[in-house]
Amino acid sequence: MIIKSFEIEKINTDKYKIILFYGKNEGHKKTCKNQLIKNRSQISTYSQEEVMENSENFLESINSKSLFENQKTIIIKRATDKLLNLIEKININLLEDTLIIIFAEILEKKSKLRSTFEKSKSNVIVPFYPDTNLTLIKLANKFLQERKISISQSNLNILVNKNSGDRDALFNELEKIESYTKNGKKINQEVIEKITNLNEQHDITELIDNCLAKNKRKIISILNENNFTNEDSIQILRTFLYKSRKILKLREEFEKNNNIDLAISSAKPPIFWKDKEITKQQISKWTSNNISKLIYELNNIELLAKKNIGNSVNLISDFIINQSESRTNN
Repeated sequence: MIIKSFEIEKINTDKYKIILFYGKNEGHKKTCKNQLIKNRSQISTYSQEEVMENSENFLESINSKSLFENQKTIIIKRATDKLLNLIEKININLLEDTLIIIFAEILEKKSKLRSTFEKSKSNVIVPFYPDTNLTLIKLANKFLQERKISISQSNLNILVNKNSGDRDALFNELEKIESYTKNGKKINQEVIEKITNLNEQHDITELIDNCLAKNKRKIISILNENNFTNEDSIQILRTFLYKSRKILKLREEFEKNNNIDLAISSAKPPIFWKDKEITKQQISKWTSNNISKLIYELNNIELLAKKNIGNSVNLISDFIINQSESRTNN
């Protein structure tokens, strides 16, 4: 059953227990999700990878009713057609107070997940399309006026154009601007570009650092908390390649002298003190041979992502999670 995003209030969550949100507008998805779950207290968020890894436990937990769990909501992020078999095994009649909301990127018409939900009489699918620049400008102006923040139209246009039709990304940038202006600081184009670029790069850097350190739990948390888009894919891969080559040099140095502190001190440019601990983890997790293989695989995944740009963020997310699981230090 198809429901338009502006008709979200028509969804009766007592009747429809599995809802699929798909498309590029993460901010609008979040607004609609919050509208559906505003009176629900227990919310659990998973990636597709997590629920499929533990599918039996997942099905058992939602197909059984607990006296201590009421108004439970389960969010599943980054869904693809791979999730369909698991969804079909869920007994909707046993969900009762449980609501499942599934988030997916763009789903083509040939997508089995999309077509199944569109034809379903018991599940709901909601498409989300990018906001127009006019819509984003109206939303931004309302935000700025409510907080009495002055910003030129040209700088507002920079923010709107940067965020590619996604209100969530826009509001993230606006909140950073609000924080910046609390001490009376003025906003100009240079400040806007600095604030937005630093935050975007930090999220990606944190993701790659934890992948190379094989901190799977942290990786999944970062992926769930950030709305990386297909447009971010190439930047993620380029950051991954840059850091992998850096770790390769450090690992080769470590294999020569068997002294991890000496290897780190030899780095050019120098490694900042706060990054030294995670860099040690990265060096210890990889051999020079395996990091070389990773670099080769990254070049291949970049070609694959460019050929499948509509699904590139899912391809790269799966690749990153898989790398965090692999054994590479022997």
